[in-house]
Amino acid sequence: MSQLTKLYLLTYNSLQALGWAISLFRILNSFIATNSVNGAYASAGDLICLLQTCAFLEVVHGAIGIVPSGALFPLMQWSGRTHFLLAIVRQIHEVQELPAVFITFFAWSLSEIIRYSHYALNVFGIGPSWLTHLRYTAFIVLYPMGLAPGEMWLMYQALPFIKEKNLYGNFFASFPFSYYNFLEVFLLIYPFLWLKLYLHLFKQRRSKLGKHHEKKKR
Repeated sequence: MSQLTKLYLLTYNSLQALGWAISLFRILNSFIATNSVNGAYASAGDLICLLQTCAFLEVVHGAIGIVPSGALFPLMQWSGRTHFLLAIVRQIHEVQELPAVFITFFAWSLSEIIRYSHYALNVFGIGPSWLTHLRYTAFIVLYPMGLAPGEMWLMYQALPFIKEKNLYGNFFASFPFSYYNFLEVFLLIYPFLWLKLYLHLFKQRRSKLGKHHEKKKR
């Protein structure tokens, strides 16, 4: 890997880590100031939408081979989160103050601060061992937290508003089903798609922490 590529990856991952840290600060600051979880989207929603949209670069990184992740799993995570954020939460104001938004944003922010910090430091191989362990352990709790009481619960709560507004009715007019029907089916298959990604992360964990233990033994 060239020094220019390393510098680019360091910059990208550092900016993402900083952005998610700012998001977490805003979420927690809103919670402390109001003693309520209702302000999560108002305080950090726009920034999180921007960060998540920019994360499509990780699909490109994998596709062109500058990182070893490949394109499939980054694309799965990016598309699921981006659909949740831009197609549902951003478009339906009635769900933006629900506790599920706070839970999702909190879990995402913590996991991404850890993940991007790990990636940034390891571009030049200077990541501390505790951060490696945290990167490949924290997801065990944070990912299910973001999924079940976060993303899936909010999408379920959004269904009545989607039906009432006939959301994306013009786009789905040429299909034999509505966006409401699409989301009902999506909610049924989403856990299985998510499980594929979750198990992949466990595979990564065994690989990365196994190599890390071998290096310590040497």
